[in-house]
Amino acid sequence: MKLLVTGADGQVARCLVEAGQAYGADVVALGRSHLDITSQSSLLDAVGAVHPDVIINAAAFTAVDKAEKEPEVAFGVNAIGAGNVARAAHRAGVPIIHLSTDYVFDGDKQGDYSETDATDPISVYGRSKLEGERMVAEAARRHLILRTAWVHSPFGNNFVKTMLKLAATRPELGVVDDQHGSPTFALHLAEAIIDVARQVRDKNATSRAWGIYHACGSGETTWCGLAHEVFKVSERLSGPYAKVNPIPTCDYPTPARRPVNSRLSCEKLSQAFGVSLPDWRSGVATCVERLVNGH
Repeated sequence: MKLLVTGADGQVARCLVEAGQAYGADVVALGRSHLDITSQSSLLDAVGAVHPDVIINAAAFTAVDKAEKEPEVAFGVNAIGAGNVARAAHRAGVPIIHLSTDYVFDGDKQGDYSETDATDPISVYGRSKLEGERMVAEAARRHLILRTAWVHSPFGNNFVKTMLKLAATRPELGVVDDQHGSPTFALHLAEAIIDVARQVRDKNATSRAWGIYHACGSGETTWCGLAHEVFKVSERLSGPYAKVNPIPTCDYPTPARRPVNSRLSCEKLSQAFGVSLPDWRSGVATCVERLVNGH
């Protein structure tokens, strides 16, 4: 199986390359220097050169606060770019798996969000990703949109890496304890994507339920709970750790509002594809171990 992955420098794309090597998939990941998803001609050239079985759009403008000041850039990548990738997939006659986010919801619901719950993003980033979902669905019938949340890995910028970096110089940290979600280890997500891709690559898979799915680590916590787990694992490995003090969101203001509730139900993915991501603590343990040990 050959996969064309956009956003080569991102966490999920880098983990897809790693998972592909382990699971016998040929993953061709292209970044901005080789593929401009805002250019339809650039995409068509790339697809024509690679001849993928499935295209995975992992490219995104993920700087949530920066998006508030640069909405045109965010929409250019997250919406227009996503639509371009979907059109290229449609023209090539292959399925597209597009990655989206919990930020399409406002976070006001009590309990887990399902795929059929009403969307109402409260940030530019969330609105751009929701528009991307719409454009992907409109451009390619054979599409899967995977919403995920709280992604972390040994690569790029993420909460787990930030906590370890801060703990190296600060004995105490205040961490938000009133936002709830399901941390997702990017390598676990990548393995799930490859599994799903294998199931949808058959052009005759007309009975497959195309559409939106949620894909997150199992279980839930808060940012404060995640920080506690990170430091528990790191201390055990003789890595950096700090005392974590819970704080409310109002004590840590940011340019973009975050959903208070980012919990996503992943039952639909499990029922349709037999795919479930491991418990979020398992992902944190592996991620921290790799970071502390330098690999």
